[in-house]
Amino acid sequence: MLAFVFLAALWPSPAAAWWNDQWTLRKKITIDTGPSGAGISDAIGTTPILVRLHVGNFRFGGAKEDGGDLRFVAGDDKTPLKHHVEKYDSLLGEALVWVGVPDLKPGTKNDIWLYYGNQKAPTAVDAKGTYDPDTLLVYHFNDRSTPAQDITAWANTAQNAVPAADGAIIGQGARLDGQTALTLPGSPSLVTAEGGELSWSLWIKMIAPQPGAVLFSRNEGANGLTVGLDNGVAFVEVTSGGNTQRAAGGTAIAAGTWHQVAFTAKGAQIILYVDGNQVATLAAALPTMTGVAQLGRAATAAAPAADAAAPAADAAQATPPAAAPSGSAAGFAGDVDELAIAKVARSAGFIKLSAVGQGPDQAKLISFSVDEENAGWFSGGYFGVILRSVTLDGWVVIGLLGIMALISWYVMVDRISYLNRVSAGNTIFLKHFRETSTDIGGLLQLDNQENDPSFGGELGKKQRKVVHAAPLYRLFAAGAQEIRRRFAGGGYRRLSPQAIQSIRAVLDSGYVRESQRLNRLMVMLTIAISGGPFLGLLGTVVGVMITFAAIAASGDVNVNAIAPGIAAALVATVAGLGVAIPSLFAYNYLTIRIKDVSSEMQVFVDEFITRIAESYELPEEPVKQAAE
Repeated sequence: MLAFVFLAALWPSPAAAWWNDQWTLRKKITIDTGPSGAGISDAIGTTPILVRLHVGNFRFGGAKEDGGDLRFVAGDDKTPLKHHVEKYDSLLGEALVWVGVPDLKPGTKNDIWLYYGNQKAPTAVDAKGTYDPDTLLVYHFNDRSTPAQDITAWANTAQNAVPAADGAIIGQGARLDGQTALTLPGSPSLVTAEGGELSWSLWIKMIAPQPGAVLFSRNEGANGLTVGLDNGVAFVEVTSGGNTQRAAGGTAIAAGTWHQVAFTAKGAQIILYVDGNQVATLAAALPTMTGVAQLGRAATAAAPAADAAAPAADAAQATPPAAAPSGSAAGFAGDVDELAIAKVARSAGFIKLSAVGQGPDQAKLISFSVDEENAGWFSGGYFGVILRSVTLDGWVVIGLLGIMALISWYVMVDRISYLNRVSAGNTIFLKHFRETSTDIGGLLQLDNQENDPSFGGELGKKQRKVVHAAPLYRLFAAGAQEIRRRFAGGGYRRLSPQAIQSIRAVLDSGYVRESQRLNRLMVMLTIAISGGPFLGLLGTVVGVMITFAAIAASGDVNVNAIAPGIAAALVATVAGLGVAIPSLFAYNYLTIRIKDVSSEMQVFVDEFITRIAESYELPEEPVKQAAE
């Protein structure tokens, strides 16, 4: 039973699989795209998910101070996911983490795992890996007094800096005053081909409604693309060969509130979205554009296409174009956050997910489970660290102690079960023996060659089998055999004192044999009691020697280097005590029970000899004649 409990505690449970035992805390994050959540029915695919952590859903005290031990794992609890941290403040209890979730399914619940609680874990952020290769530009606007940094692999960093805006929809944003624009680089990766695909999205909070406020603009001679707000109503405008087309829709955006404006272009169709909902379509294709683009004001015509083919580094050093003359188009005044551009037309489900997942309604999409801990002794916490530090010599000693433990447990079970059978058989035998007539001749069945007493035919087959296992019955059978042998010739059935003493000698020898049978294998318990701790101590001493030798060789003297080795070395001593302590308790218990059975046999021998003497003692005259 002890072995079963020990193995059950150590055996890993598939239902409680743990990605890595070095992390002590985890929580499940559910991304609900079904009707009870974000209500997304269109395809989504691979997408970055914003995970907002705060004191209500995350134990900042259990993670590293900088959040470097955060790890995200897919729902299979095996596949690590790329992530990066936009903001992590353990003092204020706030964190913004972006996680790249592959193949997110619509209309259902998708689970990922957040692991933390490993103070030794190195930081493993991967901003570039969080986004797919089709994502050309992402600005978090979490840079102060420096141009906005592109965190994708394309490195499309802005050409100039704009003031920061605290308290944006996602951490820190940027502030546009309607006069100064944020200029994007004219890098080759941002070149737009005629009829090509494009996705664009931006979070905005305008100060006040104004006509023709430009959010994004890009011009190339007679070609151009503009996204803006006309008195709060979103619009997208395309100019191709001097021919301008505009599509606007949706209700007017209220000032002082955050909203996402996005559009996708593919072939001859451009779709405009506000807060993830489609508000307008435009039957037009994107024209060819190779120059720089601006955020917050209308862009002027870009340099010739040949210049746009220059390396991105040269484009980043180019002088920003002058602002367009004021007219029907004006600069946007307000705060912006989270600009994203991709070279493919994202699906409606992707746009909807980004709007819900990044906005104030994120609670509809993402929910957090309670923390699960992995710091138990047998679940990979402290005990797991110790076991991983045990050296080969320690495992050899532990293996020997394990064999010794198995032998001692076998002896315990064997002796206890045997003593139980002995006690049951002795009890039945004594009851019938003492209830039998004082005339022992009938009990001995002297004229019958069968040694088994009949007890008046009162014993059934099962009881007779139990009685046969009793030492008292075997002593009785030995005495009966001696008496029967002496009366084999018939005649006068009397025993001399010398014959009775001879029978006692036979019973005494039987008593010795039964005592030896009772004490069989008990020596193994004494070996476990005395040898287990010493063998464990040997393993500990050797383990400590190896630990200090390794420290001396490496020259690294610190608690982290010493503690695991010492703790692992002490496992051998613990194993030795684990063998000795149960053996000690069992040995004392069995010794008392064996002593009780031995005392019962001694009493029976005296009682049996006395009854034999009473039944078969020679009369006085024959005794005198025998003496003469």
